Amino acid sequence: MGYASEDTIAAISTPPGPGGIGVIRLSGPKAQEIARAVFHPKSEGTMPVASFLPPRRATFGEIRDPQTGELLDEAVVTFFQGPQSYTGEDVVEFSCHGSPVVLRRVLDVLLELGARAAGPGEFTLRAFLNGRIDLTQAEAIRDLIEAQTTTQARVALRQMQGSLSQRLQPIRQTLVEAIVQMETAVEFVEDDVLTESRTSLLSRLEDAIAHLEEIAAHYRTGRLVREGIHIAIVGKPNVGKSSLFNRLLERERAIVTEIPGTTRDMLIETASIAGIPIHLVDTAGLREATDRVERLGIERSRQAIADADLLLVVLDGSQSLDEDDRTVLAQTSSVPRLIAINKQDLPERLDPESVRALAPTTPICRVSAVTGQGVDELRQHIVEILTSGSAFQPEDVILTNARHYRLIRASCEAILRARQALLEGYSEEVALVSLHDALRSLGEITGEVTIEDILDQIFSTFCIGK
Repeated sequence: MGYASEDTIAAISTPPGPGGIGVIRLSGPKAQEIARAVFHPKSEGTMPVASFLPPRRATFGEIRDPQTGELLDEAVVTFFQGPQSYTGEDVVEFSCHGSPVVLRRVLDVLLELGARAAGPGEFTLRAFLNGRIDLTQAEAIRDLIEAQTTTQARVALRQMQGSLSQRLQPIRQTLVEAIVQMETAVEFVEDDVLTESRTSLLSRLEDAIAHLEEIAAHYRTGRLVREGIHIAIVGKPNVGKSSLFNRLLERERAIVTEIPGTTRDMLIETASIAGIPIHLVDTAGLREATDRVERLGIERSRQAIADADLLLVVLDGSQSLDEDDRTVLAQTSSVPRLIAINKQDLPERLDPESVRALAPTTPICRVSAVTGQGVDELRQHIVEILTSGSAFQPEDVILTNARHYRLIRASCEAILRARQALLEGYSEEVALVSLHDALRSLGEITGEVTIEDILDQIFSTFCIGK
């Protein structure tokens, strides 16, 4: 795939705000010409003109406004000659001081010299259109930039290196070979080409279905890795919800006192458990309240229960089960939950069997938010519930993208239709329609089948300068 653009684009590629270094990126046919106009190497007098910007070599010098001669900054400039560059075009990167004012002034000068301000994701779009990366790798670049946990970064990095594309390639090749074989059989029907190899063809289609289903099976875990999950910590007042909230966050975020009803409103913070982003919600204690402010907090707690993916129901292990506890257990029975019997650092008065009688299928953990006892086991229980007990490794091909999952399912279903048509004795033309559908779906994943609105949707979510 190749793509040529007459435009040279420019953008600040580092995040907004001050920093030690700020990078401005130029890409396009006039990248080096524009760079020559503003950049003056410190050793220019000793260097031949031809090596003014040697490829893949950092050059230190001054950036000046060519109209006024004003010094804008001292910078390190690197030239990447196409097609061996990020975009596949000539690329120049200016590593300036990270002042937003300086970066904006340098960028303005580059735009005055004929560059165009890049749109969201346009550098990566050019890399895709020039065949440097496929569509799954382009999406993985965005995921890597946005990663908030180590696991998210590892999964995105593997996909950026083409792990999903490599896994799909043999399946795609199987479909191509099957289509070629069946098209041949249709073209030379009098030779009955397909009959003697129908069993072999069905076997290969079944293998393709099995491989696609195996990839799709990782989507539930992949979605958790990418999007995280909301866990609401609920219980009656003074059972240690805020203490456990702080312990899971590993920092003092919620106010903790011995006074029941201290938490009047929800607190929401993000933590990471086994590489999965967890959005923790600390809620007001559930009880009958006469205080108007506390009642509002309790109403928000009930809303948090309804919105949560998982509930962490906290009970006070130093007290016997009472009516408020029973009410909490009854109100949370329809939502996936995990029960934490807290305050194990105190003498235990709560009989776990009384809890199991009211929640026979709910996992129970004994913890102490004060000492940290049992908290690691609690985290492990959370992970097992989220992943349905299936272990995964970041090295696996893990689907994190809903678009990929939808297209893999569509491809799998199309192959199933083709297989069924062959089994039921339909003509090859009927099966071919479904196989072409399956191949088209796989092609949409990697971008081998290009649909303009898909590209617009994907690259519009990128930051400017990437």
